[in-house]
Amino acid sequence: MKRLIALTLVTLGVTVSARAQWVVFDPTAQMQSIMNTAQEIAQFVKVIQNQVQQIQTLNDQLNEFKHYESLFGDPKAVLLTTVQPLVTDLRKTELGQTLTALEGAADAGQAMLYDANGLFSSIGTTFTTPNGATVTRREAPYLPVAAVQKTTDNFLSVTTDATARRVALKEEIARTTTALKNATTDAEVQKLTGVLIGLSSALNNTDYEINQATASALVQDVANRNETQRQIEAKKEQQHAEFTEAVQKYGQTFRLVNAPTAFPTQ
Repeated sequence: MKRLIALTLVTLGVTVSARAQWVVFDPTAQMQSIMNTAQEIAQFVKVIQNQVQQIQTLNDQLNEFKHYESLFGDPKAVLLTTVQPLVTDLRKTELGQTLTALEGAADAGQAMLYDANGLFSSIGTTFTTPNGATVTRREAPYLPVAAVQKTTDNFLSVTTDATARRVALKEEIARTTTALKNATTDAEVQKLTGVLIGLSSALNNTDYEINQATASALVQDVANRNETQRQIEAKKEQQHAEFTEAVQKYGQTFRLVNAPTAFPTQ
């Protein structure tokens, strides 16, 4: 019996030792590993395909932009020669002065010597009486005249400047219109259109400057007429008061005889 048990133990030991040296193969696990690898490869292929599609989309967009640029042009590449004259005109200081500044610059002495470049005759600051006496003219009455003369000179200055600018602006408008007619791209058309609008606005602004100078002269003339009327009314009121006062004094000095005149009797 003991020999049987020992033989059995030896046999089991040999069997266990032999099994420990064998490689275990699991077909299910191997298949799952292969499937996982295939899925990873498929996912990677899908990512690559998406990237290729994105690159193709970007390439199509780039080609579309190049096609758009060939049709409409590159705005940065369009350089216009008519822009600088417009900028120069817009930055030019206006010659016209405000009515307040013109009135503040009124000089009675200059008004007496004013001849409008030979159009009028200067009256001078003094005059000589028939007896040979030299009389200096009073300045106060000539201040309103000096103000009108200032506004007139301002109008002439603005008109002369505006006329020269109008000629130059109309020439630039003609050049820009010709360039617009010959434009080959949409970008060039848009830029030329913007410049043309600016030139037209500058041309209209010259009319505004002339109108402003005209208004200043007219307003000053109206103010002078109003002042003249004011002085007339003041003089009339003063003369009426003086006349009333004189009549009252005359009545107090020379009283009328109310009683009948008595003649001596014989």
